[in-house]
Amino acid sequence: MANNNRAIGPNDGPVAVTGASGYIGSWIVQDFAEVGYTVRACVRDLNNSDKVDHLKALNDEGLRGRVELFQGDIWKAGSYDEAFADCSAIIHAGAAVGYNRETPQEVYDGCFTENQHVLDSALRSGTMRRFVFTSSFAAVGHPRPQGYVFTERDWCGDNIEGYRGRWTDEMIPKNRDIAYAMAKAASEKMLYEKAEDDGTWDAIAILPLHVIGPLMCKNHDQGWSWQNCIKYMLQGQPYKKARGGRMLWNNVDVRDVARAHRLCAESIVAKNGSRYILSAKDRDGELFTWQMQERLGELFPNIESVGGEEMNNGHPAESTYDSPRSYCLLAMQELGLEPYDIDDTLRETGNSYYRLGLL
Repeated sequence: MANNNRAIGPNDGPVAVTGASGYIGSWIVQDFAEVGYTVRACVRDLNNSDKVDHLKALNDEGLRGRVELFQGDIWKAGSYDEAFADCSAIIHAGAAVGYNRETPQEVYDGCFTENQHVLDSALRSGTMRRFVFTSSFAAVGHPRPQGYVFTERDWCGDNIEGYRGRWTDEMIPKNRDIAYAMAKAASEKMLYEKAEDDGTWDAIAILPLHVIGPLMCKNHDQGWSWQNCIKYMLQGQPYKKARGGRMLWNNVDVRDVARAHRLCAESIVAKNGSRYILSAKDRDGELFTWQMQERLGELFPNIESVGGEEMNNGHPAESTYDSPRSYCLLAMQELGLEPYDIDDTLRETGNSYYRLGLL
């Protein structure tokens, strides 16, 4: 049963957000500030204007709360102590995800091993009631027949035989995807166990799938990110992250992912060990690449040709493996999340690229 006293509100003290300059982190900062929180936005370099100017600008938007910038580095013990002091909740959205040419081992360490530094600083605050961790659907997905619907009861280490011997610790330095999935799952389990042993705070995880939606700044156009792939499709180029461009996109709006983090901190239903997949709200949000092409073409009629997957006389050249299917039903039921419509998400993704001069 949940300890309702651990739910927080804007009057319970500041909230700290790691990875605050990132795509998801920035929207988390904005969402908390919008409803009245003092948000301590933790970034690695306070002087990198490309990564912090959009966060500073939030204080000029008439939000009910305010944003304060702090320096913190996941690789440095104690570097979050100042930012976390007196905080009621820590939102740990920072991680090494492999977009910046990290090795698989660095991805694993940045997503698991170095989390101990963040947790140590959080525990030293003495005031933390909720630790909300940005995990990933990678901590859920595992080899299943196509059409299988994943839920929060699934873990990436399930059905090991389906990995054909690749789900081993020896693969961590060799395979970025396995390193990332293992790190996220290991982090969740470590956090739930530490919170259970301590008894004064809850660890809760958000597990996003294909996150798209509006960018706040040019730096959010990270190479090979899902939003970056949509930019290239809008430029008429093929989708290259999957063979032949064939993929089932299971889409969630970055603003919904951000709001879910706040709702976890405020929820009287969520408790230690709660985990929430952030994915499509229904079948409308699940689009094969060729369907994504069609939808983008309808939403942006000014674009002569939207790129995507290999087509043959207006039809997909080959069929696509029907996975991953998953829905954010638990977040809607327990957190009260009301997700954006997929057309709003796609439209705002493209519009933000135009606004930033990237299209």
